[in-house]
Amino acid sequence: MALTEAARLKLLTPPVGRVRVVLDTDTYNEIDDQFALVQLLLSKDRFDVEAIYAAPFFNTRADSPGHGMELSYQEILRLLERMNVTPEGLVHRGVTDYVGPAKQAREASAVDNMIARARAGSPDKPLYIVAIGAISNVASALLKAPDIIDRTVVVWLGGHALEWPDTVEFNLKQDVGGAQVLLDSGVPLVLVPCKGVTSHLHSTVAEIERYVEPHGSIGAFLAMRFKEYSSDHLGWAKEIWDMAPVGWLLNPDWAPSVIIPSPVLTDQMTWSTDRRRHAIRYVTYVNRNPILRDFFLKLQAFAASKVP
Repeated sequence: MALTEAARLKLLTPPVGRVRVVLDTDTYNEIDDQFALVQLLLSKDRFDVEAIYAAPFFNTRADSPGHGMELSYQEILRLLERMNVTPEGLVHRGVTDYVGPAKQAREASAVDNMIARARAGSPDKPLYIVAIGAISNVASALLKAPDIIDRTVVVWLGGHALEWPDTVEFNLKQDVGGAQVLLDSGVPLVLVPCKGVTSHLHSTVAEIERYVEPHGSIGAFLAMRFKEYSSDHLGWAKEIWDMAPVGWLLNPDWAPSVIIPSPVLTDQMTWSTDRRRHAIRYVTYVNRNPILRDFFLKLQAFAASKVP
């Protein structure tokens, strides 16, 4: 369906008050999705978290995209157990294959749930889809139900900064066809780049041991995941990329952004420009300090509330 530019710009205005949110996450791929999921769930004053979707991934940790999705699904369950959150009705398995160059919608519980929740919204109360993995679930929903773009805002961590020489980034390169569907669909999109923007958002073992590990079983679990990612912690800092989209939704001042024409993603995974294209919101900088401070304080309060 067509969305007027005025309607799209209204949806791209940072939200005020409570926000309807679903999270699309390749949770087991790395260590940062876990932090983003926990921060989202701890921000009950800001977010109504309606669903969590497991996204596919394929690397040395998974034998196939479908295997990666299942590993992510199980990791979500481990996180929710440590937060005393019931997964029934909340967590959904995603697609087992990428949308790909044929731009073919894939079937999954996550896709159908996303469509139903988007259709239940309105232009005044849209569904925010926080996507922090390969965009295959979201692209499948947009292909199956293009009518949802007038009541949906996608906040996607994907690609590198527009001035980067390429955009060969993990989330994007897994499903280039899916990313092209997203960028070409006209859906209101907040694009959060990785290198050159979110690469500011990092932490260290010393910081995690002080402000995360002592705070309950969920803090200990997050610290374990963080520390096991590298065998040499001397002088080592780790990007926690996936907290950036959550940070923008919590407070847009923490991740300043501008309105630009939607970039063109080439098959060679480079950015191209056509200024006639529809508008998106593009995050230009991520301030790691308030995002991590917010997370540390909420985690500390959560753990303290569970002490008898």
